[in-house]
Amino acid sequence: MRSLNQQLKALKEQIKKCNEQIDQLVQQDQQLQHQNQLLCSIPGVGKVIAAQVIAYTYGFTKFKDWRKFACYVGTAPFPHQSGTSIKKRTKVSSIANKKLKALLSMGAVNTLRTENEYHVYYRRKIKEGKHHMVIINAIRNKLISRMFAVIKRDTPYVKLQLQ
Repeated sequence: MRSLNQQLKALKEQIKKCNEQIDQLVQQDQQLQHQNQLLCSIPGVGKVIAAQVIAYTYGFTKFKDWRKFACYVGTAPFPHQSGTSIKKRTKVSSIANKKLKALLSMGAVNTLRTENEYHVYYRRKIKEGKHHMVIINAIRNKLISRMFAVIKRDTPYVKLQLQ
C-alpha cells in the first residue's frame, strides 16, 4: 500500500505539472487564451480537452464544420448498408483519433454527474430504449458542436433551462 500511495502521489504531481505547462502555453498567446476560456465555459470541457481540440483544429482553422471534426474524431455515425439487401444499424468509423475520442468520452460521462441538460437528455433517451454508448456518442457530438458554435459566435456558453 505504501508503494502504491507513493506512485499515486507521483502521478498527481505529474498531472499538476502538465496542467501548469498547459496554462503557461495558453497564456503566451492571446487568441489561444481567449479560445481556451470560451471552450472551458462548456460543461464537460476542461483544460485538457480544450487544449487538445485547439491543437488538433489548429485554432479552429483546419476544420470549418463541426461535422467534419466529428468524422475525424470518430463520433459521426454512418449507415451500415450495401445495396438493398444489407441494412444494419449505424456505426462509427474505427479509423479515428482515438486519443481525442477518449477525452471527449470522459467529458461526456463527466457531464452526466450533475443535473444539467445532458443528464436530462440521457434519461430521456434511456427511457426511449437507446443503448448507453449510443447516447454517450450523441453527447460527444453535442460537445463538439457546442465547441465549434462557441468559437464561431465568440461568446461563452449559455446554459439552457432544464425542463
